[in-house]
Amino acid sequence: MNFDEISKQIGKDAEYLLGFNQPKIAKELLHVPGADWVDRIFSPTDRSVPVLRSIQTLLGSGRLGNTGYLSILPVDQGIEHSAGASFAKNPIYFDGENIIKLAIEGGCNAVASTLGVLGSVSRKYAHKIPFILKINHNELLTFPNKSEQILFATVKQAYDQGCVAIGATIYFGSDDSGREIVEISKIFDMAHQLGMATILWCYVRNSAFKKDKDYHVSADLTGQANHLGVTIQADIIKQKLPENNGGYNVLNTESSYGKTDKRVYTDLSSDHPIDLTRYQVANCYMGRAGLINSGGASGENDLQDALKTAIINKRAGGMGLISGRKAFQKPMKEGVALLNAIQDVYLSKEITVA
Repeated sequence: MNFDEISKQIGKDAEYLLGFNQPKIAKELLHVPGADWVDRIFSPTDRSVPVLRSIQTLLGSGRLGNTGYLSILPVDQGIEHSAGASFAKNPIYFDGENIIKLAIEGGCNAVASTLGVLGSVSRKYAHKIPFILKINHNELLTFPNKSEQILFATVKQAYDQGCVAIGATIYFGSDDSGREIVEISKIFDMAHQLGMATILWCYVRNSAFKKDKDYHVSADLTGQANHLGVTIQADIIKQKLPENNGGYNVLNTESSYGKTDKRVYTDLSSDHPIDLTRYQVANCYMGRAGLINSGGASGENDLQDALKTAIINKRAGGMGLISGRKAFQKPMKEGVALLNAIQDVYLSKEITVA
């Protein structure tokens, strides 16, 4: 899909997203993804040589290989959203091998999934596409459901499966967040010792964050979650695309909550989605840790929505997209086409960082 086709697909939003050129945080302050990402960003750090090799393996694979950008297929929804809810639309994905096949056919840099899925076919595929083991999950059989990430695997199991990275979720703001921060910090240290990269699903989760809007997707709260994530040395941050701002301000009307600064909303961001996402990038040490945004649930306009999300992420200074349900809840041929369309945004020389 070329630039003209991408512009046509997003319709009335083309000028709004592709023509935006006055970000609040200047591009020159960012560490923008590129082919030299590992040399430029990670070689001065305390990461070991095996970790650098793992990060380069991620960045060197798939259709986006050696561009500095990532397209990852994440399928842990069999636990996070239940297998029935996730795979009823397309039952072939009850068989984890088809998840791996979709990632390979779709030209992804890597596939992220559960211990069981990756373990069931690791000898067949671990040398064909980089594996990312999602190490913890929120199971939905406890009644009533609760927001609590628990370990389903060990770092050693990820290493033995040939994984180049581990992924984990922390529900920042939840009652359980203290335990999760300590636990995942130790696990990331162990993963780095074994030469694997670390990816953190940096989600905020608390029923109090739903007010007049859903502030789980506010730029200020998600931005701070990102900042906590890079503090425990996540090499890559996965975050939901921001949809609003001012979570701190709203939560402070009822009681004292956290700390913010009015300049966050005036000098560092605006209501434009590229500005909101750039604030997320800024909280990843101005892009020293790559920001990948999630693709979200499948709906009626998946291709258009995926293209817009990719454009926003790339133009904000992000590193790519991690899109699952929009791809695997379709016939495989359609899923491959959607993943390729996302990748085309990052391959397009006309779509640049704002």
